[in-house]
Amino acid sequence: MTAPALPSAPPSAARVLGDALPVLERYAALLAGAGVERGLIGPRETPRLWERHLLNCAGLADLLEPGQVVADVGSGAGLPGVVLAALRPDVTVLLVEPLLRRATFLEEVVAELGLRTAVVRRARAEELHGTLLVDVVTARAVAPLDRLAGWSLPLLHPGGRLLALKGERADDELASSGAALKAAGAASAEVVTVGSEQDGTAGRVVVVTRGTAPVPTGRKQKRGRR
Repeated sequence: MTAPALPSAPPSAARVLGDALPVLERYAALLAGAGVERGLIGPRETPRLWERHLLNCAGLADLLEPGQVVADVGSGAGLPGVVLAALRPDVTVLLVEPLLRRATFLEEVVAELGLRTAVVRRARAEELHGTLLVDVVTARAVAPLDRLAGWSLPLLHPGGRLLALKGERADDELASSGAALKAAGAASAEVVTVGSEQDGTAGRVVVVTRGTAPVPTGRKQKRGRR
């Protein structure tokens, strides 16, 4: 069966992405080509790559500050990490992904797009506990918030933030995870809206800030390499 054709970037993309548009057009082509062929993106996602994936991730860029180091955990095919690296060359993005075929794809994408501030780390997030500290952790469609916090907060400097792109159920997930977030070392947590409906970049993000006290580390949940 022939894969659906990749649509052109919508008119709002030029306004939202600016100078990064040509880079992200090439990334979209890689996702629709090798990404689909290797099973990293479902073929049915190709017609909606821009609206559902690339532009959806772009809203996170507004929450980053110049010079920050960002770890995109469970990066998969590079969403949102590759988008952030293209949009914000003033930050360093670590694409953290345990599965070899995904990490290999990410390395190819970084090289093909010339993303000089992006680095691929093949590892589970919890394998980096005690060896990596960053300013921001990003995640999209990786795990429920309680587990995600346990994996991510030990990677953050005190005061660092987990930015979990969660969608319409962000408030419900935050409400049900309060005790787990506190146990994981969170000082505060809230849901913020990023982007705009008009541009197709609107998203609901759970922002979890790490406290100053030591946080639990270690692999409490066993996960095979995906």
